Order: sequence, then C-alpha cells, then structure tokens
Amino acid sequence: MDYLEYYKLKEHPFSNVVDSRFYFNSSQQAEAAAKLKYAVDTRKGLAVVIGNIGAGKTTLARKILEDLDEDHYEAALLVIIHSTVSSDWLFKKFAIQLGVKNPPDHKVELLSAIFKRLNEIHDEGKKAVVLIDEVQMLNSREIMEEFRGLLNMEMEEGKMVNFIFFGLPELEHVLSLDEPLKQRVAVRIKLPSFTEVDTKDYINHRLKIARSSDEIFTDEAISLVYKFSRGTPRLINTICDNALLEGFLFKKALIDGSIIETVAVDLGLDT
Repeated sequence: MDYLEYYKLKEHPFSNVVDSRFYFNSSQQAEAAAKLKYAVDTRKGLAVVIGNIGAGKTTLARKILEDLDEDHYEAALLVIIHSTVSSDWLFKKFAIQLGVKNPPDHKVELLSAIFKRLNEIHDEGKKAVVLIDEVQMLNSREIMEEFRGLLNMEMEEGKMVNFIFFGLPELEHVLSLDEPLKQRVAVRIKLPSFTEVDTKDYINHRLKIARSSDEIFTDEAISLVYKFSRGTPRLINTICDNALLEGFLFKKALIDGSIIETVAVDLGLDT
C-alpha cells in the first residue's frame, strides 16, 4: 500500500510536472491570461510575464498555448534550457516552429524565409504567436536586437508576429540590454504569489482532480502550508506531497499542522 491507496486517490495530486488537467485558474492567472489574449488578438507584438521561481510561469505558458485554437493561431512554445544559445540557433528554431521548411543557415536568408512564412500565416487568416519560457537566460544584446528587428515587421493590423516572454525577475535586466526593445513591451505582467485563500482552493482543486472525495488537510495544515510556501505553487506541491507521504507512514487519517511542521523542517523551510 502507498499513500494513494491509503488516502483513496487515483493519482498523485501534487506532482510538479506540468499537467494541464491540474491547471488552477486563480484570479491572478485568469487576469494574466486575459491580458495576454488581448495582446495577441490586437497584434501588440511583445508581452512579458515575470514571476519568481515556482510562481507558475511555465504552467501559464502551456495553458495559453493549449487555448490558442490552431484554426486561428499559428503558435509555438520555445523553452530556453541553457544560456549559451546563439541567435542563429534561436531563430532557426523559431522558423521551424512556425513552419518554415528547410530553413537556410545564412542569417539574411533565414530572416527572409521567416518574413515570407509570416505573410503566409497572415494570408491564411491566422495570427503568429511565439511563447518563449526562461527568457532571462538569453542574456545577450545581440539576441534582443534581433527580436526588435522581427517586431519591426508590421502590417496594417499590427505586428506580423506576437512574442510572449516568460521569465524570472532578471528578465527586466535582459530587456534593458536593448532599450528600444524594452519600450516595445505592450503588456507587462508580474505573477504574484497565492493568497492563503488561493492556497486552500488550489490544494482542494488538485485533490479533486486526483479524485479525492474526502477532506484530507485540516484548516490549520493549509494555513501552515501557506506560511512555509509563501503562496508559491511549486513549494505548495512539494510540501503537500511530502505531507501525504508522512501522513501515510504514520497512518494519520488527516494531515494536520504537526505533519506540515515536520515536513517544513525536513525540507529546510522552517526558517
């Protein structure tokens, strides 16, 4: 027996793997999504989402991508996984994601192919959208200048391509590497942490998706989860997952405050 069977759960409710089924549409996330949709639909060109580690940026990016109907949008999500990305690699990847076949290696020819593809997307009655996660890793003035060049591609209705940048607070510095690009930011969103009420709703939402019909966390436990996580979704998941394991090991019917305090100490969050 494991904690799933013990607490009558069908799956792990607090995994940190991004899964759209567990998406929690908090007021903050809903407002951010509405603003980003507005930026895309009005072809503003550049929107920026900034949040601390574990605030839910990647989850929001995946949700936005999922909600962009492929009949009306040509959308792609790029995730930057290291800081040594070159502008050549990045824009070749960008071209492939937008449907450029056999993108050329030469920069001028590549940009020409991207421009041609953006025109095709427009002629198909679609909007081109590129979401880029972990943009703070692109700490390069050259790359920021290249983005500005792409945003200079316009038509009567607005920009030919819409970028949505997701990143840590350091993204502000990266944008400042090219002041004209920074001035082109049409929508800027800062993802706040959850409130205590949000935290309770978030925990109950994920338990419901995992098919829990019982109350598992006491109100005291949830208050302490909020205290130790400071409302950060990733930490909420980590604390709750460990708490369920701890509760199972000690055969606790309910997760109470003492279990959360034990977990917080084990995870080094009690300070």
